[in-house]
Amino acid sequence: MNYESTFICSPDLPTDKVEELTAKVTKLIESSKGTIKSVQQLGKKRLAYPIMKFREGSYVYIEWSGEGTAVAPLENFMRLNDNVIRQLTIKVEKKKKVVAKAPKATETAAAPEVKKDDTANQQPTVA
Repeated sequence: MNYESTFICSPDLPTDKVEELTAKVTKLIESSKGTIKSVQQLGKKRLAYPIMKFREGSYVYIEWSGEGTAVAPLENFMRLNDNVIRQLTIKVEKKKKVVAKAPKATETAAAPEVKKDDTANQQPTVA
C-alpha cells in the first residue's frame, strides 16, 4: 500500500534537528520493511490556527509504501516526540481511469439545425 505522511515540527527546532528527526522517521519506515519514495522538507510555514501556542511550524512530507502494520509504530513515534506538534498519515488509493461515454442518439438529435438558405441573418457586403 502507498502512504503519505506529513508532520509539523516546532518552529524553534533548528534545521539540522528537523533533518535528524526526518532521518529517524525514514529509518523507522525502512525498519518495518517500507520503502521511501520521496521526502520533502517544505520549510517553515504559517499555521492556519495556533497549535500548542505556535503560530508557524516546519513541514515535512514523506511518500512511502509498505505494510499497514508500519503505520501504528510511525504514528506512535511522532505522537510521543515533543518536537512534532502535528502529524497525519493517510493511505493513498490508486486513481481509477474515467472513460468518457459517447453521446446518446437523443442528445445529438436535440441540437438545433442551422439553415443554409437563411439570407435574413447575413451581413451586407461592402464593396
